[in-house]
Amino acid sequence: MSVQPILEPECVAASGAIELTIEARVRSLGELDVRRVLPAAERRMVGPFVFFDHMGPAAFPPGQGIAVRPHPHIGLATITYLFDGEIMHRDSLGYAQLIQSGAVNLMTAGRGIVHSERASERDLAVTSTLHGIQSWMALPLELEEMEPSFIHYPADDLPTLEHSGCTIRVIMGSAFGAESPVATYSPTLYFEARMPRGASLVLPASASERAAYVVSGVVRIDRREHREGVLAVARAGSSPSLAAIEDSRVMVIGGEPIGPRHIWWNYVSSSKERIERAKRDWVEGRIGKVPGDDEFIPLPDR
Repeated sequence: MSVQPILEPECVAASGAIELTIEARVRSLGELDVRRVLPAAERRMVGPFVFFDHMGPAAFPPGQGIAVRPHPHIGLATITYLFDGEIMHRDSLGYAQLIQSGAVNLMTAGRGIVHSERASERDLAVTSTLHGIQSWMALPLELEEMEPSFIHYPADDLPTLEHSGCTIRVIMGSAFGAESPVATYSPTLYFEARMPRGASLVLPASASERAAYVVSGVVRIDRREHREGVLAVARAGSSPSLAAIEDSRVMVIGGEPIGPRHIWWNYVSSSKERIERAKRDWVEGRIGKVPGDDEFIPLPDR
């Protein structure tokens, strides 16, 4: 997904098992509002996660829907995970893939890729909804210029298990004895937890950096309540316990740090010079085109 220049989310220092809480900032992508928690002023990344957007929930009348024109990426992998609705993905490699709730689209930009994200023809014909998460993961130094790729994982491919009264879906990496088939480029933790009221969940200690994002409901950590739109970043070496005050949905992200990254528009890189080259490449048409989609998002002025 293409982004506008980033406004920093609000950060609040915490204590105990939580190092920092980040309040999402609402950004408009035109036809859709998103809540953004990464990157933030006081926390640029959690493990490899350098960008985290909560899309919707949004409702569209017939004839309307998400319409993100072709735009470029470098140096990252995007993960699109939907709770509701569907998005039609097309890219410069020639892939055209409908992503539906529970499935995963993994698009690896590497040296450069162009893609669009639009409403499906089926959704445009009816009243439709869209709700989900899109995140970006920075690639390790040795893979920043890898060949671009795209892999789709159907919903049935992701492992689901019951743990401590919660329903867990492992999106990337492994958690609570289950391992996702989704490819990773560095140690990564990513799962969805559906927590009924009264359930509790201790974050696994398998990753040195971890954070929990409240999609819906209310979760208590260290005697403090966190509502939807809040990312709670765990303190290194801690074992935070999440307690659902009401039925809640939580996304847990994390992994091992891979070093600082620069982010400008849709570009992520360890090198400012590489980002400058990517700017020129987009203006001069060298990154690629999406077959059958002649529109594009111009390079921003800043």
